Amino acid sequence: MITTSPQQVAEAGRKPGWMRRANLDMVGKLVVIVGLMFAFGYAMVPMYKHICAALGINVLSLAEQQTPGALANRKTNTQVDLGRTVTVEFDANARGPWDFKPEVRHVDVHPGQITTVMYEFRNVQNRTMAAQAVPSYAPKQATAHFNKLECFCFNEYTLKPGEARRWPVTFVIDPRLPKDVQTITLSYTFFEVGGKVPPAPGGRS
Repeated sequence: MITTSPQQVAEAGRKPGWMRRANLDMVGKLVVIVGLMFAFGYAMVPMYKHICAALGINVLSLAEQQTPGALANRKTNTQVDLGRTVTVEFDANARGPWDFKPEVRHVDVHPGQITTVMYEFRNVQNRTMAAQAVPSYAPKQATAHFNKLECFCFNEYTLKPGEARRWPVTFVIDPRLPKDVQTITLSYTFFEVGGKVPPAPGGRS
C-alpha cells in the first residue's frame, strides 16, 4: 500500500500554481518575440527603400534616374543588339501566407529589346491585406543596365480576401551591359505592410 505524507500532498498542491506562473512567463515571452518579428517585418521595407535611395539602386536603375524622360524615349528609340542574347530569370518570395509568382521563370532577350512579363498575386487569407514588393538584382553589375519601363514594385496595394491580380513588369536591358553578364536574375519579395494604400494598378483579375 502506497502512503502519501502531508508534505508530499502540500508540494503537489503547490505545483499547479508554479506551473501556471511558468506557463504565463513563457506566453509573455512568446508574445514579445512575435511582436518584435512583426515590427521587424514592417520596418524592413522602409529601411530597404532608404538604403537603396542612398546607394542609388532603388526601383529605377541608375541609368533610368540620370536622364529625365529617357524611359519614354527608349520605348520608340531602342537599339536592339540582335547578335547577343541574355537570359533573364524571374523569382518571387512571399513573406506571408499568400500566393505570389511570375507566370514565366525565364526569358531570353536581346539587349535593347522591350519585354513584358506578368506576375501573379492572390490573397489567400480571409481578410483584406495591404502589401508591396521590393526588387533585387543579380549580379550587382547588371543593376544599372536593367531598366524597368513599367513596374508594380515599391507601391502598396490592397487586396480583398481571395482577390487575385496580374501585374506587368516591362523592361529593357541596356546594350552597354558588360559582355561577361549572360544571365540576370530579377527577384521580388512581397511584404505585408500597413498604412494608407493607393489603388491597385490596372491588372486583370
